[in-house]
Amino acid sequence: MANILQLAPWLAPGLAMAATAVGAPAHAREPIRDFNIASEPMSQALNAFSKQAGVRVLYPYDEVAKLRSSSVNGRMPPAAALRTLVGSTGLRITKVSDGVIALSAPPVPRSLYIKTSTAAAQTVAQADPIPAASTPAPPQPAPAAAAAVASADAANSAAAPNPLSELVVTGVRGKPRTVIDSPTPIDVFTSGELENTGYTGLFEGLETLVPSFNLPARAGGGTATVIATGGLRGLNPDQTLILVNGKRRHKTALLNAVSSLYIGSDPADMSLIPEAGVSRIEVLRDGAAAQYGSDAIAGVVNVILKEDNGGYMSATAGENFDRSDGRFFDTEGSYGMSLGDKGHLDLFFNTKDQGNSNRAIPIASSIVLYPPLAGGAPNPLNATVDRLVTTNYGVLSQVGVNVGYNGHYDFNDNLQFYSFGTYSYRDSNLPYTFRSPDTVNTLPQIYPNGFRPDLDIWENDFQVTAGVSGVVDGWSWDFSNSYGWDHAREHLNQSLNPTLGPTSPTAFYIGTLVSAEMDNSLDVTRDFKLSDTSDVQVSWGLQHRLESFQLDAGDPASYEAGSYVIPAGQPFAGQHPAPGAQAVPGIQPADASFHTRNDYAAYGEVGYTPVKRLFVDAAVRYEDYSDSSGSSVVGKFDGRYELTDWLAFRGAVSNGFRAPSLAQEYYSSTSSQFQLVNGTLQLLSIKTLPVDSPQAVALGAKPLTPETSRNFSAGMTLTPLPNLNMTVDGYQIDVFHRIALTSTLTGLAVSNILVANGLNGELSAQYFTNAIDTVTRGVDMVVTWQERMGRFGVLNISLGANYNNTNITHIDANPSQLASLGPKYVLFDRASQGYLTSAFPKTKISYQADYKISNWEVIWRETRYGAYDILQDILSQDRTFGAKWITDLEIDYHLNKRFIFAVGSNNIGNVYPTANGIFNATTGSGQYPGTSPFGFTGGFYYGRVKVIL
Repeated sequence: MANILQLAPWLAPGLAMAATAVGAPAHAREPIRDFNIASEPMSQALNAFSKQAGVRVLYPYDEVAKLRSSSVNGRMPPAAALRTLVGSTGLRITKVSDGVIALSAPPVPRSLYIKTSTAAAQTVAQADPIPAASTPAPPQPAPAAAAAVASADAANSAAAPNPLSELVVTGVRGKPRTVIDSPTPIDVFTSGELENTGYTGLFEGLETLVPSFNLPARAGGGTATVIATGGLRGLNPDQTLILVNGKRRHKTALLNAVSSLYIGSDPADMSLIPEAGVSRIEVLRDGAAAQYGSDAIAGVVNVILKEDNGGYMSATAGENFDRSDGRFFDTEGSYGMSLGDKGHLDLFFNTKDQGNSNRAIPIASSIVLYPPLAGGAPNPLNATVDRLVTTNYGVLSQVGVNVGYNGHYDFNDNLQFYSFGTYSYRDSNLPYTFRSPDTVNTLPQIYPNGFRPDLDIWENDFQVTAGVSGVVDGWSWDFSNSYGWDHAREHLNQSLNPTLGPTSPTAFYIGTLVSAEMDNSLDVTRDFKLSDTSDVQVSWGLQHRLESFQLDAGDPASYEAGSYVIPAGQPFAGQHPAPGAQAVPGIQPADASFHTRNDYAAYGEVGYTPVKRLFVDAAVRYEDYSDSSGSSVVGKFDGRYELTDWLAFRGAVSNGFRAPSLAQEYYSSTSSQFQLVNGTLQLLSIKTLPVDSPQAVALGAKPLTPETSRNFSAGMTLTPLPNLNMTVDGYQIDVFHRIALTSTLTGLAVSNILVANGLNGELSAQYFTNAIDTVTRGVDMVVTWQERMGRFGVLNISLGANYNNTNITHIDANPSQLASLGPKYVLFDRASQGYLTSAFPKTKISYQADYKISNWEVIWRETRYGAYDILQDILSQDRTFGAKWITDLEIDYHLNKRFIFAVGSNNIGNVYPTANGIFNATTGSGQYPGTSPFGFTGGFYYGRVKVIL
């Protein structure tokens, strides 16, 4: 039994004089021990830890009595096990001396300690350890006031664990490992680090924190402006697998069909995961299809949800420096509670209200917006009209709410039920390009002054996971079911179908897209200890996934071709307008569809530690799809060798695959977009054709097959000083049969094929194909340095750098159907190839300093985005955008232990991309690239209030 001791008078000086926190790496490696501790009341868990680690643990009894531990299973250093055990409870860990570890309550600001320095001594409980040969004598008592101040300093010193010593569960199945000990590169970011970026949305936070992650401001038009579309290591967003608590996250229904960068990708949308529910994010920067399945070509992002007691509420508001637009308001909160002695439940939410921003400029007075009067005289309205005709060149407006939960209940030490889930509603507004009165499609009877079509996407999204886990005869098992669903309903306002004449509706239901996934998984693992320095971890599993994709047709008025002809006496008399709702014609009944498929998979993985300094791991997976994706067998081998206590080498080789999504196989939609055609900007109506449609087949489309990949990585980890860590990793990723949308196929020859197959001849077309091979090579470097300075605070410095270069190694020959049309019709023109290889920075460097002292915290971040090029089919029209430095700054003030105030700025220097783009004189936009990784709306400032519950 634990003994109750009055230890505060002598414990505090020992804490203050402790050389390092348990979380800090040291030259002398901690012994590796076996831990098997269930999630249970914290006092019981600490007793079990003490016995299994062979150390004495001192802790505040009253604080610990209210807490519940996380479970710990596997072979690891005691420090890593203890960090996992206490999780995010707020307990601080300090090493008093060899064999003695102290836990303290969350630190209270120094001023409060001084005010209460005459309080009674803290009651501390001591966990019974395994008997030790000798126990250090406790330090001599100190006055209460000095003890309290010393405790505060010691707690602050221990409050910032080294990120490379964080325990991770991604990358190797079975037992957790630390970041520095992982055989493949992993980044770990806490909820606090994400909050301190000042950005909302998990993708936006990762873009700031991960050197090899790229998130353009706008990947293109249409739905590409709605979903967060970020790529890891220069690859597409859907080539990175998204997990939540280790379970696959479902894909969005909104395809990036009308885009430039990442065109055609179909990712999971991380912005629909409530930030308030995130405990940490683990980013595995290595191919992992053999371990986790399809999509893990570039890596894996694993979002770990909170399991806390207590909670918080916060509100953030801000706007852009320039034009005072882009106003933003966000609220979030979470609360965790115990469910009796055996359960826990966390609830969390986020709300978002993003205002519109616009960087277009008024068009020149020489541009005619109104047609001439009868007789050819200029229309006087051209002299008085507002010439800021574009209002959508920037961040578009969006409102939404995300809610979620994470919980578990332990039936006994060997059986646990768990469940977690999220629900989101999001309303995204996409204003389209201004249609002037001087066009055949603008009927003066409805819009005498022109119009701006406005698309609303009402999106409902949820995912629920439930499972049971336990231990049988030493085998840990986990069986789970997960169902995810994304439903996007599109409505168009302020538009018309000009072929219906003056009686045309001005609002249309365009259609609905629905994507759903159901996953069943059985995962089993066991560690076999062979000797004191050798063990084998054996893991295997079975998985089944049912996927579906659905397209529902819109209103007939949104897509039909009427018979209206412009009457005599009006401009454009005798002409036929373009059919369908302008900007976004509705989904036609012929394109409406519902498709499903099954995927069955089995995997095995073995991790082997033959000697203390060597770890090797091998995995193999078999997957079989019920559609044209067929079956795949992939494998991975990785390892890590510790040359010295401070230097280790690691590497991995693997092959992988990514099956085409059902949306990529069956999506069909039409949208308008400005594109350069033979050097001239033209507004095109572009139809994305399903690969099995008669029109696509007539243009050379074939059934899609999985992408395959080959990954190589090699690197090293260094800890030359106790508070200095470095990782350097090089990589090469070969992707074969890469899935992408073709170039926009436009012109008379294409129109003739579309008309012959029942479509409007004014359309341009594109479809998905497996016609490209690429190779991506790069280097990642991460350096962290920490200085705990006692009463002078804590300084954390991190440096990240990435070099990434993608080249096309092969493009399939044009299909005969295209080749017969002439040399200008190609699968991938020069512009399309450039968006795969050169449209994002090849280099990225990020530096961050986080300084905490007393009640203050200052976060200063510098990010350098390298140069990049936007290629066009005509060489002279290429655009080069130079490297830029972006500065972010946040200052936090802890008024007391409940109230925190923060002010900050992203891009405090108000930096814009180089304005050397091809300017669109008719719209007043185009001077900045939408693909800019730091946006093109300048600086943003914000304030935040946070209340701890």
